Amino acid sequence: MARIRARSALATDGWCSDVDVTIAPDGRIAAVGPHTGVADLSVDLLLPAPTNLHSHSFQRAMAGLAEARGMHAYDSFWTWRTLMYRFLQHLSPDHIEAIAAQVFKEMAEAGYAAVAEFHYLHHAADGQPYDHRAEMAERIAAAAAETGIGLTLLPVHYEFGGCDRRMLEGGQKRFGNSRDRFAELHLASREVITRGFEDWAIGVAPHSLRAVDHAGLRQAGDLVPGGPFHMHLAEQVAEVEDVMASLNARPVEWVLANLPVDGHCCFIHCTQTTRDETRRLAKSGAVAGLCPITESSLGDGIFSGVEYLQAGGSFGFGSDSNIHISLWDEMRTLEYSQRLRDQQRVLLASSHHSTGRRLYDAALEGGARAAGRSSGGLRPGHWADLLAISTRNEILCSRNGDTLLDSLVFSGRGQNCITDVWSAGRHIVRNGRHVRHERVTARFMSVLHDLEQAM
Repeated sequence: MARIRARSALATDGWCSDVDVTIAPDGRIAAVGPHTGVADLSVDLLLPAPTNLHSHSFQRAMAGLAEARGMHAYDSFWTWRTLMYRFLQHLSPDHIEAIAAQVFKEMAEAGYAAVAEFHYLHHAADGQPYDHRAEMAERIAAAAAETGIGLTLLPVHYEFGGCDRRMLEGGQKRFGNSRDRFAELHLASREVITRGFEDWAIGVAPHSLRAVDHAGLRQAGDLVPGGPFHMHLAEQVAEVEDVMASLNARPVEWVLANLPVDGHCCFIHCTQTTRDETRRLAKSGAVAGLCPITESSLGDGIFSGVEYLQAGGSFGFGSDSNIHISLWDEMRTLEYSQRLRDQQRVLLASSHHSTGRRLYDAALEGGARAAGRSSGGLRPGHWADLLAISTRNEILCSRNGDTLLDSLVFSGRGQNCITDVWSAGRHIVRNGRHVRHERVTARFMSVLHDLEQAM
């Protein structure tokens, strides 16, 4: 047993003082209660640590490479995607493992205890499967094992190049599978996960309505019945128009009419929805997977957060392209986007909780549910996904209660206050740095040098 002593903590029933959290040998929380016995570590503030619900880890190595004006009349998500396809042609399995380790290390240092990896880079550059069908999943798992982060692997089914079912071309060939071949890949990926940490899980992710037909969607759901089901949905105007032309319905409208949508579903982005779609999606029980930094970077649009929350919707946060990995900045970007659109302030707060508290609660609940992970609270039986914060600084020294979370989100300095992170009881961040920070970073820098030479 390990015992953490906190001067303040966010427990399931609210804020409390002088709390001990005991971690069982299996990585679960064994007890939460008043001080008793000798503690192994004392911290100022202890929070449940959230799950990053949407990541494409390989894109971290692209950060900064897509910010110059290209040869097009204007740049958009679609021109960025073309560059991304060219970039991934140079990535080897060794590169993928090193980049993923860097990403998972940065996530841990940013306060995430686990990640749902939306994994679609399956094959070699020519589109041919590796001898070991789940080679790339094996590399993601190796990176997660090295860094100790909790992992929900989401093998992505990607069959077509558009709603018209055109063949995959160029960089897309590394993603593509027939339905039968994807079922084989998913089974091999499941075997990878079963060899990992006990808290690891597997879900499934049909990429989008552009890339998978109705039969493929049904099969994907059958591969993990009752498990995490993730899909990109209504991200771009052109996507909405393409789906309408092919399926005679808008993306959210079609999904709600044709799929068994429930709390196991996580729909990513949803930045192009009508008011009615927003409310219906909220009431469906699905989690909206929001990635405000990436959505801002790619010009996706603004999620209808105010209406979604008013309708009782659940959401969580992901770092998606990993251009910038910061839990607090994802939250702040979402709230600020609502303020800019509506020209008002404090839009995602409620009458009971401040903005920061409401955003953090959403990150905990939505992230855990989207990942199929028993976490998100200081509760016996949950995985010990924990985040320790130092309050002995100019940001938090006089704060308490919900104002602590507001200060972490809106000061721009929240990441500097993180001291420790545990993932299922694994103590992976100490004194603000990942326990393998130097080794992982050095290998990532070597990969960047290799890619610069190749490109």
